[in-house]
Amino acid sequence: MSMQDPIADLLTRIRNALSASKESVTIPASTIKANILRVLQEEGYIEAFEKTNEDAGKSNLVVKLKYYRGKPAISKIKRVSRPGLRKYFNSKQIPVILGGLGVAIISTSQGVMSANKARTLGQGGEMLCAVE
Repeated sequence: MSMQDPIADLLTRIRNALSASKESVTIPASTIKANILRVLQEEGYIEAFEKTNEDAGKSNLVVKLKYYRGKPAISKIKRVSRPGLRKYFNSKQIPVILGGLGVAIISTSQGVMSANKARTLGQGGEMLCAVE
């Protein structure tokens, strides 16, 4: 089966695992997914992630989810730019999520990074998702 939006699948798997209070979640690997997870780890929304080669040469990403006092570190995670409607912002237009307490993940020409880092570098790009 062909997956139309692998980033939305990543976010949905994380959202579902958090609502079920799972310790970790396994996701089919890709470079963009690994970069999104790297930003989430840098911003403190997940504990860690690692790439594994399990299913007949197909690699997976195992994400260790983060909880604080029994509640998930991620309260809301949503896809912003999607295949049917891409959303691009220049460095001055990047929205602030939850008054600066949340993070937006931006795909720029210099790679995937948080919105704060993109603003600092003066980079715009496609806003992949927003995390609160």
